Amino acid sequence: MAYTLQVGALRCHILSDGLHYVDGGGFFGLIPRTMWQEVIEPSAINQVPCDSRALLIESDAGLILVDAGNGDKLPPKVRERMGMDDRNLRLVGELARVGYKPEDVDIVLFTHFHGDHIGGATRYEGDALTPTFPRARYIGQRIDLADASYPNERTAATYIADNFRPLLERKQLEIVDGPQRLAPGVRTDIAPGHTQAIQVVWVESRGERLLFLTDAACWAVHLQRLAWVPSFDILPMQSIETKRRLRHEAMEADALLVFQHDPQVVTGRLVTGKRGPEVQAIITEPAHFDASK
Repeated sequence: MAYTLQVGALRCHILSDGLHYVDGGGFFGLIPRTMWQEVIEPSAINQVPCDSRALLIESDAGLILVDAGNGDKLPPKVRERMGMDDRNLRLVGELARVGYKPEDVDIVLFTHFHGDHIGGATRYEGDALTPTFPRARYIGQRIDLADASYPNERTAATYIADNFRPLLERKQLEIVDGPQRLAPGVRTDIAPGHTQAIQVVWVESRGERLLFLTDAACWAVHLQRLAWVPSFDILPMQSIETKRRLRHEAMEADALLVFQHDPQVVTGRLVTGKRGPEVQAIITEPAHFDASK
């Protein structure tokens, strides 16, 4: 479901590439199931639902899309294992719902190069891979591109060259190093932990602020409980320190937080709780998920 938000003078849209299922251990790491199942009930085979959200920003530099979802290139067996329905044009359909077409997008920012974040950046036209957003300038971090280009045994399944190599070949992928200012009121910040150079996005206008946390804290509970670190994070101790910093900055700014993968909490704000900062949910969704499967 798409949501439209106003951040000062800037209009933002939260889009979704749809739900899929992953093993609960992926998102909750060392935390026992007896604890995390109070947050989300797993299925009989330990799967939990996971959303794939993107952020669309109407800016003075044009239309900025942050991440592009899984896309429609995944093999049928993978789609079946992840419980995906017909995902053709899911994100593009959400884009249309808020009044835009792929060719309207000016900038596509990759928070990092994992397949569930940039799979939708390219698609097949016949047998040829082409950019989904044909006019866009794609932007990614140098260190994350290096990791994606030379994956190891742990990361090979999530770094898929078809998601970014066609963009390099067409010279549509701009490689940057460190925080960037994409437009007035739109900037990135490096938030290492999940990957070495993952970047979060701040939208700031007229005293209002939005923080798109991506996989630095992809569920609300991950920001609320620092020790809850997903198995996907390659630098778990750095993840904890990054979350501590982001939590402090978000509290000071009273920022609206956008959670990219949480199937239940779309947005929220941090408030002071009995045991420290807590996420007060603002936009929520029921997890459309049959736990009996």
